[in-house]
Amino acid sequence: MRFYIITGERSGDLHAANLIQAISRLLPEAKFRGTGGEYMMKAGVEIFKHYKEISFMGIWEVLKNLYSISRIFRECKDDIMRYKPDVILLVDFSGFNMHMAKQLKKKGYTIHYYIAPKVWAWNTRRVRKIKKYVDHLYCILPFETDFFRANGCNAHYVGNPVMDAICTFSPNPDFKTLYHLQENQKNIAILPGSRIQEVNAMLRTMISVCTAFPQYRFLIAAVSNLPKEVYSAALPSNATYITDSAYDILHVSDAAIVTSGTASLETALMNVPHVVCYRTSHLTYFLAKLFIKVPYISLVNLIAGKKVVNELIQKDFSEHNIKKELHNILFDVSYRERMLQGYEEVRRKIGNITCSEKTAQLIVSNAKK
Repeated sequence: MRFYIITGERSGDLHAANLIQAISRLLPEAKFRGTGGEYMMKAGVEIFKHYKEISFMGIWEVLKNLYSISRIFRECKDDIMRYKPDVILLVDFSGFNMHMAKQLKKKGYTIHYYIAPKVWAWNTRRVRKIKKYVDHLYCILPFETDFFRANGCNAHYVGNPVMDAICTFSPNPDFKTLYHLQENQKNIAILPGSRIQEVNAMLRTMISVCTAFPQYRFLIAAVSNLPKEVYSAALPSNATYITDSAYDILHVSDAAIVTSGTASLETALMNVPHVVCYRTSHLTYFLAKLFIKVPYISLVNLIAGKKVVNELIQKDFSEHNIKKELHNILFDVSYRERMLQGYEEVRRKIGNITCSEKTAQLIVSNAKK
């Protein structure tokens, strides 16, 4: 059986790779091709395009690179036609992938979509396109399934891949020694994101608070898929860049400053009290305010259905506000405890489903039919 997988960002690359490994255990003879990155390569996928070529964030960035995105879209579609896969598997990356689903559905392909587009957050009318072009939708947020089923989609809740990753994480026993951290050292994690636009928008403000907490070591989670120049900001003496070790950083941290996205959920499931931050272009933020229908941007708050972690968005994302929130997290015992109790509710709602295994079983079963 031949699979063609399309994803366009680092988190999708990781979750797709774990899913591919689960599919391979069920179908050892399966072959895989598509767009992705290093994780998918290691899982045995023949990469046609690296996700970095199409990973643009924000309306203005997409508009500026529209020609390149359109060209790569046509090239991917042509590559699929040549490859003639048995299964089309789209992973997250909804703008690109929903357009691809429409084009491939016209060619008679059955469309499997893992990590459902977040149409419940804004422009809910787009759910009609999902119903029309997606045959099997695999949801990773517990409240999504009812929404999609109520709108006529063939949706399955499969658990959350972040929970899989947390459960299989084994801390590096040499981590503190490797980065010269004292055994009794208290640390604060900074997770500025994995896309270049995020890091450029977030990092300097995040590290500006380090000198206000001289008794703590700030561990900044860098990623190797971004150019080193992105992390060229001068650091105070109590801050350190550490590459590709976000879970180890969180494991030794007492608090965290986190760019909104999957990292917020990861931080909560690692039981680290944190503040969620986000800043984007004025145009993107203005349009988002017009169309977004949900009260929160953090996955933690959305899953809990209430405010568990504080969100510092756009003008509220400032050095002063981060300091204030960190102070509450670190020194207000009842504030910290309420946040940890909220994390327990998030864990309960996600459940203990092994996401990659469950999704692989459904995909293989549906594909064989």
